[in-house]
Amino acid sequence: MIDKRALNSRGLIQSMMIIGSAQGLSILMSIIKLKGVAILLGPSGIGLLGIYNSFLAMMQKSAGLGMKMSGVREIAASSGEENKLSLVRRVLFIAHLLQGLIAMISVWLLRENISIWLFGKIEFAEEVGLIGLAILLALLSSSQVALLQGMRKINNLGRITVIGAFVTSLTGLFIIWLFGQNGLIWFVIIQPLTAFIVATKYTNKLPKPLNIEYSIKNQWSIWKSLAKIGIAFMLGGLISTITILILRSKILQELGLDAAGHFAAAWGLTMTYIGPMLAAMGADYYPRLTEVIKNKYAAINLMNDQAQLSLSIGGPLLILLIGLAPWVITLLYSSEFYPAVALLQWQAFGNIFKILVWSIVFSHIAAGHSKTFFFLDISFNIVFLCILWPLLFSYGILIIGPAFAIANGFSLVLNFIFAKKYLGFKWDPFTLKLLILQTVLASIALMFALQAPLMGAIFSLTIASITGVFGLRIVVSKIGQNGSFPKKMYYIFKRVNWPIKNDA
Repeated sequence: MIDKRALNSRGLIQSMMIIGSAQGLSILMSIIKLKGVAILLGPSGIGLLGIYNSFLAMMQKSAGLGMKMSGVREIAASSGEENKLSLVRRVLFIAHLLQGLIAMISVWLLRENISIWLFGKIEFAEEVGLIGLAILLALLSSSQVALLQGMRKINNLGRITVIGAFVTSLTGLFIIWLFGQNGLIWFVIIQPLTAFIVATKYTNKLPKPLNIEYSIKNQWSIWKSLAKIGIAFMLGGLISTITILILRSKILQELGLDAAGHFAAAWGLTMTYIGPMLAAMGADYYPRLTEVIKNKYAAINLMNDQAQLSLSIGGPLLILLIGLAPWVITLLYSSEFYPAVALLQWQAFGNIFKILVWSIVFSHIAAGHSKTFFFLDISFNIVFLCILWPLLFSYGILIIGPAFAIANGFSLVLNFIFAKKYLGFKWDPFTLKLLILQTVLASIALMFALQAPLMGAIFSLTIASITGVFGLRIVVSKIGQNGSFPKKMYYIFKRVNWPIKNDA
């Protein structure tokens, strides 16, 4: 018989495998996409695409009012209440449609002012205006994805990721090949368009909402409830997006478009590499945590399980990225992007803390502590900017890496303090051991990689292999012996005189 904690671990791992596999294919397509843009347009093209995407993300968060996050929470909490679920579904779609239309029109009318703000010139006004269409499509897609996420349709979320990445990459590169830099804007538009079409296909397969005429008062009440919680989450996420957008703009204006491209390359790879982990947390861990958040004991156990799984799986991969960064950058982009190597290595180190931060962050969202979430998010960005802002011109983009790592370490401490205050949260001793181990090994790998790249690569490969096997053992110990693969792993570890105990 499998206990509740083992079932939770099995569910988390299954979701991480599904979303991770989907993200893996998405990463492959992203590699092709970025390599294609780098070859066709060079660092300047990567930099311009990064600014377009940052502005899209900022506006999407602003216009969405955080309703995707609050919508997932409301849908997960409405499980079994068909009347309320139907009402939430309706309000979620209508709200995203109307808010998206307002955002699209506003961006078009202000396109010249926005172009001057982003680029210091009016030359990109038309492209900025067209991003308004991408904002509308992104919000419509968000409403459908939130529904699937809240109902924990993990397989469908994985398919949306894969199909979206495939269509966007191939179609977008073809357009850039035809039109050069002028085709970049259509690259930006195709992605949310594809995601919306595919997501709608899967939401149409869900049980139909109840055919009930809800009053305007009831719909308004749900909208206010979603917006009240969502706005604080939106502001927190928006601060992060604005921070990156401001940073991109400052790099562009002070260090040039090539430097902006180097930053975009490192930042994009960092987010791509850590993306599967964070996406899996959002897809299954967040709704699952929402369901148990009022049971402090269950919530704390789930948070520790997620942290341990994230460190066991993500830690070795991040250590590997630190050592292989020079070759990864050259392979995925070109030798022109070598200045991004050290930045990527520092960011990989900082993500050791980030994956733990996110295992706590979702508890604030699940509990509806929107003000806490906003405060913690803005604290991270203030620390990040305060470190790098006065040093950017003197040290270039390299200073962004240490600033990112320090800010994430600070964020981890602060999130722990608030989770302890509101939830009585505490780290399991095993979680702390894993954190210390991964941090020490990543620090050594970073030191070697910065001073002697070849030695750093050898060390990272060796340590990532060893910790990868150790991490696999932890994962298997958490899900028990149910299933052919876990049984096989139990047998193998027993044969090598390292039997697995279920109390990892």
